[in-house]
Amino acid sequence: MSGSPSSVRIHYLRPPDHEEVFVQDLVHDTDEVKITLATDLDVPDPVRVHGRVVLESGSDAVWFTFPGLWHDIGRFHRADGTFTGIYSNVLTPLVFEEGGTVWRTTDLYLDVWLEPGGEISVLDEDQLVEALDRGWIGLGTAERARLEVRRILESRKAGAWPPDVVEEWTLERAREEAVQ
Repeated sequence: MSGSPSSVRIHYLRPPDHEEVFVQDLVHDTDEVKITLATDLDVPDPVRVHGRVVLESGSDAVWFTFPGLWHDIGRFHRADGTFTGIYSNVLTPLVFEEGGTVWRTTDLYLDVWLEPGGEISVLDEDQLVEALDRGWIGLGTAERARLEVRRILESRKAGAWPPDVVEEWTLERAREEAVQ
């Protein structure tokens, strides 16, 4: 699938060797944050958090990439547009190539989930442990991932996470920007 001039190709490596490429519309681009819109997602299995479907085929998601940070943030929705929560992948800081149209990162297994009501939880610690046990990532990388989760949780406790931009850029706003 080739992208339009306002699209980016995000190469997302999940160690040891699984790479996916996501093509998303770049709807906002500053030095502090890059906002992309992923539309009509094709999800092999619905994404569930605590037993509840939070993302499924046909869903849209608004993604927030903060250059230099070890996590990104996604506003998740069901296929009918219902907002389900905020999902954060812990990953290596993105590398921007080819004039900013190709992005590369490596998933570090841990994720953070924020319910619309404010309850926050850490996901996939078991996957991080498995990656360590199998030698897919090193101890230093695992500790860096755990540090990032601690920073997110502390920031949330202080009322500073997610950043205001995540609340300001709803699905509706991202869709409006994508068609302009």
